[in-house]
Amino acid sequence: MHQRKIIHCDCDCFYAAVEMRDDPSLKTLAVAVGGSPDKRGVIATCNYQAREQGVRSAMPSAYARRICPGLVILPPDFEKYRLASRMVKEIFFRFTDLVEPLSLDEAYLDVSDSDKCQGSATLMARDIRAMVKREVGISLSTGIAPNKFLAKVASDWNKPDGEMVILPDQVEEFVRDLPVAKIFGVGKVTAQKLQVQGVERCIDLQALSAFELTRKFGRFGASLYELCRGIDQREVKPSQRRKSLSVETTYSDDLPDLDTCLKQLSELLIKLRSRLRRVDDQYLITKLYVKIKFNDFQATTVECLGARVEKSEYQDLITTAFARGNKPVRLLGVGVRFIDLSERMHVEQLELFDRK
Repeated sequence: MHQRKIIHCDCDCFYAAVEMRDDPSLKTLAVAVGGSPDKRGVIATCNYQAREQGVRSAMPSAYARRICPGLVILPPDFEKYRLASRMVKEIFFRFTDLVEPLSLDEAYLDVSDSDKCQGSATLMARDIRAMVKREVGISLSTGIAPNKFLAKVASDWNKPDGEMVILPDQVEEFVRDLPVAKIFGVGKVTAQKLQVQGVERCIDLQALSAFELTRKFGRFGASLYELCRGIDQREVKPSQRRKSLSVETTYSDDLPDLDTCLKQLSELLIKLRSRLRRVDDQYLITKLYVKIKFNDFQATTVECLGARVEKSEYQDLITTAFARGNKPVRLLGVGVRFIDLSERMHVEQLELFDRK
């Protein structure tokens, strides 16, 4: 089988790094990018000085300021970040056309057939890091491995401004002691379920058969069986098509009850329809969904089958979502999920009954 060489590139504290690049006086300070503490804002990202004091992404800005009194919180400038992101990606394309962006600040590169640096993925990764630092003025970390799963794990190993290489003959030993929480797709809930069963590392997971894992976790069990052995057959896909689209609002004052939430729906749907008009006709809406975050930061999402953005459907979804917490709401979002008709292979689930 053709041995892949995958590099995962992940910019270090990207938004904050761009801000520190443009204002060097910030480099010695704890810096975060996010919403205002006075307006129920949240932290988008922060530099490592802030992280050392407990600040984390998605943390309320007011709380972040309390635990880190000297924290400098800057409003995001997404146009500036998009420009920096384009500069970074242009560097990636000097090494391979097989670049799969995951976000503004990270991407997979398949350099298996690249002739750069005598074909050495490790040397390519080092050149990429040097070019990004010199030309963009920020740092990134890289993971080099035979597949996407291990490359992403490796890129997080020696942050910031670091690299880690996992050679094919090192995979088996590396994954043995890897915490199951590092496995792609394992969230807090799944990790807790596994921990209750005494499964904390991949070697523990390897003791379970494919049948046992599938019985416990459905189709994801089959993925667990392979990933805990360091197996990942996913290809780097240069073209990433949209799977969903949504809009959401975090309110300065909590929405106290269901009726108040429902009154916000019209404005949210206007924004959603406006964004949908800019989406090409190769996308087919298959589901509608609502996201609610309560004042205790617990969040829930409810969805249903649907092909059109209908207000009555979203009213029902909000009602169902609100009933799960029955508490004041700080964030309300509405969205749709798509099938991409431009993809050669797609499956469309048909409804059993006509919707009136």
